[in-house]
Amino acid sequence: MRNPVGGHVPVAGGLHSVGLSYAHDLKAETVQVFVANPRGWATPAGNPRQDEEFRAVCAAESIPAYVHAPYLINFGSHTGATVEKSVESLRHSLRRGRDIGALGVVVHTGSATGGRDRSVALKQVREYLLPLLDELTHDDDPYLLLESTAGQGASLCSRTWDFGPYFEALDAHPKLGVCLDTCHIFAAGHDLTGPSGMHQTLDLLVDTVGEGRLKLIHANDSKDVVGAHKDRHENIGSGHIGEDPFRALMTHPATEGVPLVIETPGGKEGHAADVERLKKLRDG
Repeated sequence: MRNPVGGHVPVAGGLHSVGLSYAHDLKAETVQVFVANPRGWATPAGNPRQDEEFRAVCAAESIPAYVHAPYLINFGSHTGATVEKSVESLRHSLRRGRDIGALGVVVHTGSATGGRDRSVALKQVREYLLPLLDELTHDDDPYLLLESTAGQGASLCSRTWDFGPYFEALDAHPKLGVCLDTCHIFAAGHDLTGPSGMHQTLDLLVDTVGEGRLKLIHANDSKDVVGAHKDRHENIGSGHIGEDPFRALMTHPATEGVPLVIETPGGKEGHAADVERLKKLRDG
């Protein structure tokens, strides 16, 4: 399939019993899950039976699965405790990702807090994140997918070209990839609208990180205008990006085979409508 379309699904109560049942209700062709509280540092053990069933169903139905790491992770932080907890939290998400057969683990690229220079923060990213990438030695280990931010504060990576120094800091590790969030990249200042906005932005990304590094797309419309530096998602076609750029997204060579995951408002009904809308734009 050119672009499997699916969503982030709730898993409280069971990865398989709750998460995949929600995914089936959405008619999702791909899924993304949390394996820990996204707003905490806890690193809970999984339920082996749920893990096994989740992995088996995803394999049987060819549903690519992804993990989103907790939001608190920031390898650019000036606080030692935050950096150490970030290491433990991300290691946990990567290991759980392997347990459930996930293809990738998405992590936000963070920011240089405490008024520090970005170059200092990126050296720290290298020191603490590169060893985690080097631990990914199994064939079934997930990719680590860097997700840029909307450009708030001292963001380390928000425009396409910011991925360059980030990849450099991590030696363009073979297990490193990109998760492109359409709302974030639009809010950061890349105008995706117009006849070629989306294609030009994807060209810039490929020029920066090389071919084959884009592994996942968070397909979200934006409540705010381009360059607003606000991370506020909207339903597909109801925001300032609009439907056409999503249609264009699914015709660019760099997105061939790359899954689209929605993280939009509106609960299950809104999610199902967005999945259906994206499939229509894809199948034309």
